[in-house]
Amino acid sequence: MKNLKTIAIALTVALTTLTATAQDKKINTSKSKISWVGEKVTGKHEGTINVKDGVLTFKGDKLTGGNITVDMNSIQCTDLKAGEGKEKLEGHLKADDFFGTDKYPTAKIVFKSVKAKSAGVYTVTGDLTIKKTTKPVTFDLTVGKNSATTTLKVDRTKYDIVYGSKSFFDSIGDKAIYDEFTLNVNLAF
Repeated sequence: MKNLKTIAIALTVALTTLTATAQDKKINTSKSKISWVGEKVTGKHEGTINVKDGVLTFKGDKLTGGNITVDMNSIQCTDLKAGEGKEKLEGHLKADDFFGTDKYPTAKIVFKSVKAKSAGVYTVTGDLTIKKTTKPVTFDLTVGKNSATTTLKVDRTKYDIVYGSKSFFDSIGDKAIYDEFTLNVNLAF
């Protein structure tokens, strides 16, 4: 009888420990989508970029961490058609003026701090690395049963992407490209 109680206590402790430990949920790259919008004085362009890999870490049902890697070579422009400037813009975005994908084929965010804001919504501060530069970013992430979404603005000039920036080139006039671009992130896991 004493052995049975000991086994029951050990089992309870083991199960409690298992439910309290962190669980990584792998990002489903084929079902996840990131869209981008870059604006300039005379208009805007938009497109998509693919998630290469990543995980969101949970303790129970609470988000506690994560990291996401993006395939920078997958960047596409969706508002232009083939033969009407699409290839030129995509090539320029992959060139050294912008993301330099030959040297820097991925970008990555690593969550450093996750704080519950409201039911299913977390304020995340993470280190975003684009090209060779890592800077902190903060955004709200809404987490559902098998998905997470956010919209965040990124100041490209903080990552040494200054092409067409009025902040660096005063006389650029109506050819200026705004420093911030928007990412709409829809992750499936």
